Amino acid sequence: MKKKIAVFTSGWCGEILSEFLTGMQKTLEKEAVDIFLFLCYPTYIDSASNKQGELNIFSLPDIKDFDGVVIFGSGLNFNDQIDDIIKRSNEANVPVMMQGARRPGISYIGSDNYMATISMCEHLHTKHNIKSIIFLAGTVDSHDSELRLQAVKDYLAEHNCSDELMDVYYTKWENAAVTRYINNYCRSGQPLPDAFICANDGLAMETCVTLGNNGYIVPDDVLVTGYDYLDDSQIFDPSIASVDQCFTEMGSACGKVWLDILAGKETSESNIIPCKFIPGDSCNCYEFRNSDNMRRRIGREAFTKRAMTTYFNRKLNLIDSTILSCLTYQDFKKSLHQLLIDNHDYEGDSFHVLLEPNFGLSIYDPNIKLRTKGYSKQMEILYSTEDGELLEDEMFYSKNLIPGYNGEGINHLYIFLPLHEADEAYGYIIFRDRMSQVNNHFLQIYQSRMGLVFDKFRHALSLDLINKRLLEVMRRDPLTNVNNRRAYEDKEKYLQSEINTDSNIRFAIAMFDVNNLKLVNDSRGHEAGDMYLVNACRLICNVFKHSPIYRVGGDEFIAVLSGEDYNNYENLFTELNSLMNPYSNTLPLPEDYISIACGVSEYNPQLDMSVQDVMKRADELMYKNKAKMKGLA
Repeated sequence: MKKKIAVFTSGWCGEILSEFLTGMQKTLEKEAVDIFLFLCYPTYIDSASNKQGELNIFSLPDIKDFDGVVIFGSGLNFNDQIDDIIKRSNEANVPVMMQGARRPGISYIGSDNYMATISMCEHLHTKHNIKSIIFLAGTVDSHDSELRLQAVKDYLAEHNCSDELMDVYYTKWENAAVTRYINNYCRSGQPLPDAFICANDGLAMETCVTLGNNGYIVPDDVLVTGYDYLDDSQIFDPSIASVDQCFTEMGSACGKVWLDILAGKETSESNIIPCKFIPGDSCNCYEFRNSDNMRRRIGREAFTKRAMTTYFNRKLNLIDSTILSCLTYQDFKKSLHQLLIDNHDYEGDSFHVLLEPNFGLSIYDPNIKLRTKGYSKQMEILYSTEDGELLEDEMFYSKNLIPGYNGEGINHLYIFLPLHEADEAYGYIIFRDRMSQVNNHFLQIYQSRMGLVFDKFRHALSLDLINKRLLEVMRRDPLTNVNNRRAYEDKEKYLQSEINTDSNIRFAIAMFDVNNLKLVNDSRGHEAGDMYLVNACRLICNVFKHSPIYRVGGDEFIAVLSGEDYNNYENLFTELNSLMNPYSNTLPLPEDYISIACGVSEYNPQLDMSVQDVMKRADELMYKNKAKMKGLA
């Protein structure tokens, strides 16, 4: 059985995360070990409930089932989550390794951001004579961002020029915050600083774009630097002067630390990987590197990427249309299951969709609630295939994490993503060995679209059921439980539409009037009168079993006859008459007394222009029958 390492982080830092994981896998390739990546995509501007829905995936694993835990801190700046993972790991006596942030007693793997930032400041001062700086930071609680800022402050203080740091603005890692800040700064009329130092490459590229939109050119008018040395920043124009933090080497170091712990060797609490500042076009240093080769490579790959994106979007649209066309939960399960069987090129031969057992139940009963923390003991398997083997089981114990997993064979990377709406957990999905999709955020798009369409389906079906129930209540007579006048009016509209289109419809309308209701009410009370109506209605329903019955007045009923009842209505009326009592107005009436006047008329396309024409004849025949019954009495 292979060893298992759990990795916890968010996926917004996809490129550096994939580099880190690649380094880990390379180091561990000769060991029998699988990596379980618990991935989510919360943002600082999310509502508290949406953050909970995303971060809930961290609560899925039982850490005692793992042989190691890695927290990728460069992508996870939620301290409460970090502290909870560490607490659970310590309770399970499972070793924890942490990248990008420090905690007492936890093995730390990081890069020398501080010295690289000092090197950056030295370069900007000596090479470019920078005299004013604005620092665009991440968040106050980000270890990396604050360390970089501190290095800038320390360098300036050492050179007696602390006043050169004009401003520090916390972006919360949001590019939109950079846009707002620079737009406001440019509108203020203040002179630009000599340089913007940004806490990562994404913020640096957004800075260049926004400055350009305000009429400024980087690096002619102002210099810009970043961090992380991303591929995107290298092919950007201008290529971003950045710090290469060597994430692949950090991942490799993390793997080595875990192997040493496993072997019982002493390990250092702090493992620092050297990193370096690499000047670039954005700081006016064109001679340090040439990004043209990478730009050509990306250009060659553009066609393949565009084709893959087109296919991916079509797949998502197909999932949307398949799910939203379903009218029941069972249809939803069956249709999506079949879609993934027929087409899983993107998902691969190892892919799983597991749903909370209350997801389907909550559609039909609003009182049934979904979990907002953790996952249920048993999950419903919507789709599950491992190594191409389709699992037909309906339920699965969530503590086992992956249906069909046996811990044998080559090493794999399993990626767990939450399905949710706000803080309500719908379930989770699992991809295997999809490192490139971690890098390009395709997994995030897939996960968010899947969660969104699940939510649309759930609410649409719930609303449809509520509407049907309301309509049923509105169309139902509360005393006799047959259709009411509103329902008959709808039926009349339908029949009229068939007449209007010359559809060769064949139907008849039967009118019923319950005799002596007033006499029963006056002699035995209204409760007895109600029961008399119920018994009369039951008799009509029992005879005309295949026709809808409508109560259209206090003692009036209508049946619309078609099919078998239409073909046999003469015999049915004979049967009805045989089951009734003779008309009488002599008290006391028998307890089982039922007397009903009836009239029926067939639709005649040669005579009738409307349903009302048919109904009028039936009504006239019913009153003739009533008069005849009274005359006989």
